[in-house]
Amino acid sequence: MSTLPPRVPVQRARPVQSNIPARRSERDRLARETAAYVEEQGLVPPISIRELREHAAAVRERTGVDEIHLDFLSVLVNNAVWNDSLARIPFERRLLLLPKCLRVEEKCPAPFDELGLLCKECGLCTIQDLTAEADRLGYAVLVAEGSAVVRQMIETGRIEAVVGVSCLHVLEKCFPHMEAAAVPGAAIPLLQDDCANTTVDVDLVWNLIHLTSEDRTHRLDLDRLKKDVRGWFSPAALGRLLGEADGEADGLARAALTEDGNRWRPYLATCVATALAQHEAEEEWIPPDEFRRLAVAIECFHKASLVHDDIEDGDDERYGRPTMHARHGVPVALNVGDLLLGEGYRLLAELDLPPERRVAMVRAAADAHVTLARGQGAELAWSRAPRPLPPTEVLEVFERKTAPAFRVALALAGAYVGADAETLEGLDAYGTALGIAYQVKDDLEDFDGSGDSFDARDARPSLLLAIAHKRARDDDERAAIETLLLGRAGDEADVRRGVRLAHELGAVDKARELLNAYQEQAVRALRTLSNPTLKGLLRRVVHKIFPLVLLEGTCSSREADAAARTPVSAT
Repeated sequence: MSTLPPRVPVQRARPVQSNIPARRSERDRLARETAAYVEEQGLVPPISIRELREHAAAVRERTGVDEIHLDFLSVLVNNAVWNDSLARIPFERRLLLLPKCLRVEEKCPAPFDELGLLCKECGLCTIQDLTAEADRLGYAVLVAEGSAVVRQMIETGRIEAVVGVSCLHVLEKCFPHMEAAAVPGAAIPLLQDDCANTTVDVDLVWNLIHLTSEDRTHRLDLDRLKKDVRGWFSPAALGRLLGEADGEADGLARAALTEDGNRWRPYLATCVATALAQHEAEEEWIPPDEFRRLAVAIECFHKASLVHDDIEDGDDERYGRPTMHARHGVPVALNVGDLLLGEGYRLLAELDLPPERRVAMVRAAADAHVTLARGQGAELAWSRAPRPLPPTEVLEVFERKTAPAFRVALALAGAYVGADAETLEGLDAYGTALGIAYQVKDDLEDFDGSGDSFDARDARPSLLLAIAHKRARDDDERAAIETLLLGRAGDEADVRRGVRLAHELGAVDKARELLNAYQEQAVRALRTLSNPTLKGLLRRVVHKIFPLVLLEGTCSSREADAAARTPVSAT
């Protein structure tokens, strides 16, 4: 089992103030439309506050949002106008300005000096995460109230750009100082203005502090890319890539490829290839048919594993439909799974690439296939002699059973474009963390009933039940959890009691903490990559796969010293 990741805050959502759109999807839409408007108008910085408001009003007219959101749109216009200028300024000539209200005031042990908060770097605070990364990049960093500090830093001449997080009215006060000095600035508004325990779209801050002219991620529309990848699996598109289906088994295999699914694995592969190809190209890289065959091969491997997994686990439903073996019987399903595997390897072997690349790709696929089978074998061995597993052993099953599909998708894409060994190593670490996080997310969904199965009833290794069993306070609670772990639930009342106990014992919250930690570990794995476009794109992909939550500070003086040195525990 790889080392457990460092602990990150478990986030809690807060209502968004009325002058900022409440839904993240709406904030993202407005940012995209504002950027398109700025490009169409050819706006060149600096622009005055009057012009800024005029353009914000034009965007409001175009998007149809409420007038109360005009100040928010003004920030978006400002960011879009300065984007290219900010990207060209070295990190060491930029200031990151954060508000002290991102912390939990009553618990944070950090003192203040004349400039602002002196973070204790406890490892549990949003402020620490952002300042540590900005320090690493070379930023000047201050945690203080904005306008006066911005003026002072600009007047020194050492700061050529400002990246700020603050409430809307403070950002408005900062703007005249930056306009007067023609200093590029970009900002992410706080989602509340009550000056205590505030929240922010932290991934947007993360993306902003990493903005560089070498990163061409902003040219790529991830939503459109996702839509394009899904389109490769329509019956017509598969027919063009693979030719006509040959017989009933081939037809069923094609049908399996067209069925519902997120296509995360071919999408990840496409993101990697696009980022690496796009980084050096002046024009947009369009995945050729040869690469689309690779994406289909990746999905062939994944669908085959699902067909076989459903048989082995006795699952009769997936994506809200009967599984392959439930519809056509086990023998037919086994054959279709085998055919999909063979088709995947055939597609790899026939790629028009140098022989050494094809060999590396086939080897990567075979290694992933073997690792996945061993992970599934460990789960099948457990099912024949079930016992309570420690949470670390459940995570080890996840690493062997789920992570290989993510790792191989990244490895195949890297090999396709000829990535170097350092890049492939970084992609592997990223894929491992991403795969574990995905399975933890799946466990949480299964447990709350939103998944295809229900681990509390289906008797399979469950992270949440493993945590609950470890935390049980007495023999009675331990026995109730074991009833579910070992598949001995007599009726629905046993299931309800076990689920209630898991919540009472904090197993759900702990699993969410682990989910956050593995997501963060995936992001941290990208630091070893030298290609800024690849880093930027994969950082954004994490937030496409996992729903975003709002971040707020969670410093704790009692836990600070230990948390800064130790990884998150599994229990």
